[in-house]
Amino acid sequence: MEKFKKQWEIQHNWQLLFPFFGLLIIAYSAFKISNAFLKNYGLTLTIVASLLVFFLLLKFILIIFKKLEKKWILDYKWEMIRVFMVFAITGSSSLIVGRPIIKLIGITKENLNPMLYWVLYIIIGLIFYQILLVTFGWLFGQFKFFWEFEKKMLRRFGLKRFLD
Repeated sequence: MEKFKKQWEIQHNWQLLFPFFGLLIIAYSAFKISNAFLKNYGLTLTIVASLLVFFLLLKFILIIFKKLEKKWILDYKWEMIRVFMVFAITGSSSLIVGRPIIKLIGITKENLNPMLYWVLYIIIGLIFYQILLVTFGWLFGQFKFFWEFEKKMLRRFGLKRFLD
């Protein structure tokens, strides 16, 4: 355990929650992916496939961590897990929030061209993504990182004049 703490630069035991929840999220994602493909083949095969997908996802994420460790400026390595969790929660939440908003406006697939519907749905999701990213970043104690990330993203969208 000490080797793990040293590798992830964990100074306090409460910081172990982030690797734990990160592994939990990866396990849930692996199960959902496996279940989507193997739903009709039984639970045993789904669980075995979930374990395989879990290790593949974990390996992939650790490779991404190494690449982003140099690019993102964070105080400790364990904070990268927290940042990834914020991105995951924000991505899911923006679409969950966007769905009722688009219905409230009165836009459905039936009364609008499906292509236009999906474009509007993505635009509304993207607007809420920007708001939720900073909000969840603040809730997870990474406001400064996500505010800088947000400003960089808005500049790429051509909205630089609203930031300065």
